[in-house]
Amino acid sequence: MNNTYTDLVRQTFEFPQEGFEVRDSYLRYNDLDLKALIDKYGTPFKLTYLPKIGMQIGKAKKMFADAIRKHRYDGQYYYCYCTKSSHFSFIVEEALRQGIHLETSYAYDIEIIKRLYARKKISKETFVICNGYKTKSYTRAISRLINSGFQNVIPVLDNKLEIEDYRRMVRAGEPVKLGIRIAAEEEPTFDFYTSRLGIRNRDILEFYVDKIKGHEKFQLKMLHFFLNKGIKDDIYYWSELNKVVNLYCQLKKICPELDSINIGGGFPIKHSLGFDYDYEYMVNQIVLNIKAACKKSRVPMPDIYTEFGSFTVGESGAMIYSVLGEKLQNDREIWYMIDSSFITTLPDTWGIGEKFLMLPINKWDVEYQQVNLGGLTCDSHDFYTSEEHINQVFLPKATKGEPLYIGFFHTGAYQDQLSGYGGIKHCLIPAPKHVVVGYDKNGQLKDWLYAKEQSGQSMLKILGY
Repeated sequence: MNNTYTDLVRQTFEFPQEGFEVRDSYLRYNDLDLKALIDKYGTPFKLTYLPKIGMQIGKAKKMFADAIRKHRYDGQYYYCYCTKSSHFSFIVEEALRQGIHLETSYAYDIEIIKRLYARKKISKETFVICNGYKTKSYTRAISRLINSGFQNVIPVLDNKLEIEDYRRMVRAGEPVKLGIRIAAEEEPTFDFYTSRLGIRNRDILEFYVDKIKGHEKFQLKMLHFFLNKGIKDDIYYWSELNKVVNLYCQLKKICPELDSINIGGGFPIKHSLGFDYDYEYMVNQIVLNIKAACKKSRVPMPDIYTEFGSFTVGESGAMIYSVLGEKLQNDREIWYMIDSSFITTLPDTWGIGEKFLMLPINKWDVEYQQVNLGGLTCDSHDFYTSEEHINQVFLPKATKGEPLYIGFFHTGAYQDQLSGYGGIKHCLIPAPKHVVVGYDKNGQLKDWLYAKEQSGQSMLKILGY
């Protein structure tokens, strides 16, 4: 048996794959020359590859369009980007170039909406779906946005009292388009039975009749639901979806303005070369299930909204590290120490045990070995010791000469929001530099340094030194 890293990968997976190939023993990511970026910027660095965002949005739009056409579905499909996945302007604006809409989570998101409008990146016809348990500052910001003429702002009610804020703060005029989030039942293995977000299913009909029906200021336009586990082909997901569709059918008979179902986010992304998910099948089944229930109840089919966050931006991101040194801690545990920290750069790896797609950048023609990866902090949890498809990590031996470079891929969603971009990091490990790759005005790919590595002086200033 051959023992190079190339042999290991080809014996385990079909390789090369979309987005990943090896040339001259160096990994290329979406055809990017990663070694050239390492030579230019040094490690560690965060990489954002903007073209992948458009690819993902186009993929989802096509699948829903094909399913709607195939099943002769009467409603339309609307793609919304979940801004909390990554708020960077270049991320949001790249998504908006694809003709999509937006979903917000907090009051400050509304300030982003206003600035995007000032930059002419969105119009007052753009759908803005406002989710979350809302503070007074959030409902006030939403109301001001509606009062300023934004026609398709949809506050999704998370509790029964939220509607009172809009009743007081929204001026008379066109009725406010409301959504209601349904509190989903969680899996039996989850920490609680029912989502903390949304209104109980059994309360929604009565709430609609008491607070919305016939009110000159409000229209119920949307039912919204989301499952923590995401969109998966199992009895639990289809059962929860059917509950929502059945509630839509009941409400539609007494609420003619109701015309939309929002199934939230939840499309998974590739975290292993062994990733296998049939997106087209799931989209077809979602469309077919909604159509079948509506036909049975003899009500019009709703428009379908999604709020894909990780699916939109996750596969556009990567973290690139160097192996600083190798440590043999006992007879069999070999540690590769990286030049950064997993806790500070990829907080999901220790916070929820997330596994990302991890591959070496170089030395693919070198013999491999089982290793553990350690970060620079003194925290005992700053490590990475297993991949999604196996409870081990295999990497090329760190031979003499060029350092071993490793990449964690599809890390573009949530990691900066969770770790805090800039600011103070654990053990004062600096935030790495941030490199962005996108198109210039002539449509040519270019890379640029968005942020330098965090300096010690900037952290000391925050700390009062």
